[in-house]
Amino acid sequence: MATHQLQGSLFDQSDDVRLGSLAGIRRTVLGDGAWIDLLPGWLSGADALFEQLATEVPWKAERRQMYERVVDVPRLLAFYGTGETLPHPVLDEARRALSEHYADELGEAFTTAGLCHYRDGRDSVAWHGDRIGRGARENTMVAILSVGAARDLLLRPRRGGATVRQPLGHGDLIVMGGSCQRTWEHAVPKSTRASGGRISIQFRPHGVR
Repeated sequence: MATHQLQGSLFDQSDDVRLGSLAGIRRTVLGDGAWIDLLPGWLSGADALFEQLATEVPWKAERRQMYERVVDVPRLLAFYGTGETLPHPVLDEARRALSEHYADELGEAFTTAGLCHYRDGRDSVAWHGDRIGRGARENTMVAILSVGAARDLLLRPRRGGATVRQPLGHGDLIVMGGSCQRTWEHAVPKSTRASGGRISIQFRPHGVR
């Protein structure tokens, strides 16, 4: 069974789990056709949601081939496909709200949700782009809602250049769009400063992983 510890945010002590408006979302152009949208604190009651997800989601610990070795994936995972009910009603609501907000720009709905549980600062994800499926050849979007303690999400151009560092946690939303999955990479590095666990919920269109 997964263990989790969370140092709550001073600004998010409510047990009322609900979404705010997307009207305040702000875009940053990264270059090479890539951009990110950011909305801090989109979800209130995010620490309460973290506790529920950490306890109730059927998390899986995976092992993967890494060169000549099979190693543990340094985080817990869960995946909900098209048509599957998500583990909390607010996540279904978030998926619908994002699909409506980006309908004209994306041209389709967000349909799947992948969850990652970073139990402490030792859990991480290496540099990558979501290029399994259509993301390898088409512009697309990946929307990430973070609950729990803040962890840094790093972004860097694949061709080389400055790294962008964005702390995410306590109900923050980031949307990576345009060519971001093809021309940029992102990672959550290990941290000695992490104050507790974090769960990210990644909403994607069909055929993007």
